[in-house]
Formats: sequence, C-alpha cells, structure tokens
Amino acid sequence: MIGTLTARQRQLRARAAAFALHSQGGTNTRAATAKFLERFEQQVDPTGALEPAERARRAAYARKSYMTGLALKASRAKSRQQATLTAAEVRAALDFTAQEETAQGVSETSPQAVMTGGTRDAAPSA
Repeated sequence: MIGTLTARQRQLRARAAAFALHSQGGTNTRAATAKFLERFEQQVDPTGALEPAERARRAAYARKSYMTGLALKASRAKSRQQATLTAAEVRAALDFTAQEETAQGVSETSPQAVMTGGTRDAAPSA
C-alpha cells in the first residue's frame, strides 16, 4: 500500500495517526523529556554545587544555545539545498535552450549564425 501513496498522502496518513494517538492519551513522553532536559543541567553543573534556581536558569540558556545551534544547522542546510536546486534549474534551462536551438537548426556557433551575424532572418552577405 505504501508504494501506491504519494509523499503528501503518506504525510497526511502519519498526521492522522498522530492525532488519533494524542486523542487517546497515548503520548506519555514525560520521562524522555525529563531525561533530555536533565542533560543540560548536568552540562552546566556536573558536580551539583549550584543552587537549584541558578542551575535551572543556566540550563535554560544551555538549552536555548543548543536549539539555536540546531536552527542554524537547519538554515545552512536549507540554503545549500536551495543553491543546489537553483544551479540544477539553471542547467536545465540552459539544456532546454540548447535543445530549442538545435531543433531550429541554428545556434550561435553554426555556420549560418556566424555568416549572418547571429540572426537567422538576415541574408548572407556577399
């Protein structure tokens, strides 16, 4: 069945399944979230010497730093992807133009174009 679905259809199916799971209360990720956040507290206070309020404040900044770093990585990857797509689009456009010129029988380097100064309509000069 997966082979017959488009990417958009698979995305919609997954979204519907996630909504169904949430509606039944089956998304207890509290323990995993606590463990994830604990890593930032360990990062800023490995010995446990700070007061809880100060440790929490520093952990919040460590978490913001981590998330901002992820956003930067995502942004750079997206920029690279867009640059690649743009280059591919340029190549495709150039290939299309070359195919059109070939189909018309005239290109900038063809003898006819050289003799007529690059225009197909002009008569060859004597």
